Amino acid sequence: MSLTGIFLILFLIVHMSGNLQLLSDDGGRSFNIYAAFMSENPLIRVVSIGLYTFILLHSFQGIALAIMNRKAKGGKYAHGKVAGATWASKNMALLGILIFAFLCLHMGDFWVKMRFTDQLTMVTYPGHDEAVQDIYSRVNVAFQEPWVVIVYLIGVFALAVHLIHGFQSAFQTLGIAHEKYSPAINIIGWIYTVLICGGFAIMPLYHYFLR
Repeated sequence: MSLTGIFLILFLIVHMSGNLQLLSDDGGRSFNIYAAFMSENPLIRVVSIGLYTFILLHSFQGIALAIMNRKAKGGKYAHGKVAGATWASKNMALLGILIFAFLCLHMGDFWVKMRFTDQLTMVTYPGHDEAVQDIYSRVNVAFQEPWVVIVYLIGVFALAVHLIHGFQSAFQTLGIAHEKYSPAINIIGWIYTVLICGGFAIMPLYHYFLR
């Protein structure tokens, strides 16, 4: 759980950094060219397979751990009565399920349409030889729907709560837990969560209110 979690934490940095190009005021040029590069680069495709594997592995591990904890305490989480346990720590499985459902919606709305359908138009840009799929317009149209924005914000909120506990828990599980280092790890976790989830949250809000 810790190793797959840390991998996904690192991936979120890359994913959010690339998606910030949705905020560029260039009609979608930067984001569409970036998306084309990410979908056509052979190395990125290999990494993507690893990413999907890690997401599924992390999800299955989380479900298995939750079931084991419930059985250990006769239907309640094993840490449910631990002093100082937070709501997030006691509901990581629930948060994980919400995030996984959000990912399915996200993948179905954009990735599936990009890879397996012809619903996206092709556009060309000066200085870029090849035509690319206009994913930016699809994103902009989707984020004009209030329910889509709300669902995305709920998904981002679930991710934030999941990360706040998961970040420090991953290091603790790996044995990096010491009264000297733990406070710093917790602070870094909070900063990371605010920056990553804040970045993801601003995208639907920007397109809904300003585009």
